[in-house]
Amino acid sequence: MGRALIPLLEAALLLVAAAPAALPEYPVAFVTVDELKGALDRGVPADVIDVRTRGEFDELHIKGARSIPLRSIADRIGEIPRTGLVVFY
Repeated sequence: MGRALIPLLEAALLLVAAAPAALPEYPVAFVTVDELKGALDRGVPADVIDVRTRGEFDELHIKGARSIPLRSIADRIGEIPRTGLVVFY
C-alpha cells in the first residue's frame, strides 16, 4: 500500500508546483455606513464603486458613486484606482 501512495504524492506535488502564483494582496478593511458617511463628510477623497446592476444603480446610489457591476469588474479593472481609499458596495 505504501508504494501506491508514492505516485499519488508525486502527482499532488506536481499539481501544487504547477499552480499559478497568487495574486498580489491589497489591504482590505470593512467600514460601516456611518464610517463611510463620516469620511465623506470630512472630505476624505474616496472612490465609491457600486457593484450592483446598472438598473439598481440608476434607481438609487450613493452620491458621487460610479457603477461598475460585479460581472464586469474583471473587464474594467483598469478603471479602479490602485491607491487611495476605494469602497465597493
